[in-house]
Amino acid sequence: MPSFSRILLGLFCLLVALLLLAPTLVVIPMSFNGNKSLAFPPVGFSWQWYDNFFTNPDWTTSFTNSLMIAVIVAVVATVVGTLAAFGVTRAAARTGGLLRALLITPMVVPGVVLAIGIYAVYLDAHLVGTVTGFVLAHTMLAIPFVLIAVQANLEVFDRRLETAAASLGAGRLTVFRTVTLPLILPGVLSGALFAFITSFDEIIVALFITSPYLKTLPVQIYSSITRDADPTVAAVGTLLFLATSLIIIAGLLIGMRRGRT
Repeated sequence: MPSFSRILLGLFCLLVALLLLAPTLVVIPMSFNGNKSLAFPPVGFSWQWYDNFFTNPDWTTSFTNSLMIAVIVAVVATVVGTLAAFGVTRAAARTGGLLRALLITPMVVPGVVLAIGIYAVYLDAHLVGTVTGFVLAHTMLAIPFVLIAVQANLEVFDRRLETAAASLGAGRLTVFRTVTLPLILPGVLSGALFAFITSFDEIIVALFITSPYLKTLPVQIYSSITRDADPTVAAVGTLLFLATSLIIIAGLLIGMRRGRT
């Protein structure tokens, strides 16, 4: 039988989880509101806001833009961040620490300050409202997350395995592909996921570099809330919550299956 202290700790963890989920769970019934308002509790029941999301070009286009940009950013930031993590980890201690501090600067600098700087540079470079501009800006914001995730794996990586593979005649690329990459893959995948989420959810920089011809989903959500605040925003939030939950559950199941094998 579990002890009283363990039961109490479990109840406390459940309470904390409910407090964290409560704001998100409130959004779900609001997305079925029969009236054009974000009132809670909702009045009536309607699927019209989900239909609006899938049929309104403003919503579908902004979602497609965000998805496309986030995928590109995830790929570019993962490659660059992984290479940076190798450089930081295998450099001298003082040099590696300085490089790491410089690379994680986008996480420390206030978003508004960073957005103003990017906007000023983009005006001269004619990158405002372009896919290239969004990808470059979001990649800069996402690289620190990849760096931290991959470096955490490299810190506990046994480099003697690389030496052993090299002593058996494997070249550097072969060693990286067959030894190093499989062992640090969890960190690389985590970094890629964080990079995707960072780009998909980013709003501060996006507000500065957006244009009427290229809007991301967070910008469209912000515009909708400030303009008319219809429950389509709640419908979008519910869909994103369900998608995120499915991804997390799938990741947990895969991790449990690997642990059993």
